Amino acid sequence: MSTILVVEDTMTQAEIIIGSLRNAGFNTILAMSGDEARTKIGQQKPSAIVLDVVLPNESGFELCRDLKDKPTTKDIPIILCSTKSGEMDKFWGMKQGASAYLTKPVDIDELVRTIRLLVKD
Repeated sequence: MSTILVVEDTMTQAEIIIGSLRNAGFNTILAMSGDEARTKIGQQKPSAIVLDVVLPNESGFELCRDLKDKPTTKDIPIILCSTKSGEMDKFWGMKQGASAYLTKPVDIDELVRTIRLLVKD
């Protein structure tokens, strides 16, 4: 079964995303910051990452770029989620190495569909 790391600092959003992914048959891990995400990835490499753009101390863009620069994490698909819905935001997110960019409020069906397309295990 695929494990999805959800990096989201808003508890309500995190609960909605995690509940929906579990209902779709995925294992989930929650991290509330970039540092916590790195720690969790070190403990258990996820099949994919659902990453909020606005996080404490570091943006999701920065974390995405950092993970894509490392040999151990560069192959993990990252789905960026943000309230920023402009074309430049999406373009910038994809330039950081994201596999997909979804706007909030997240369309859960679209999220699950996207993860299923990206996760090969």
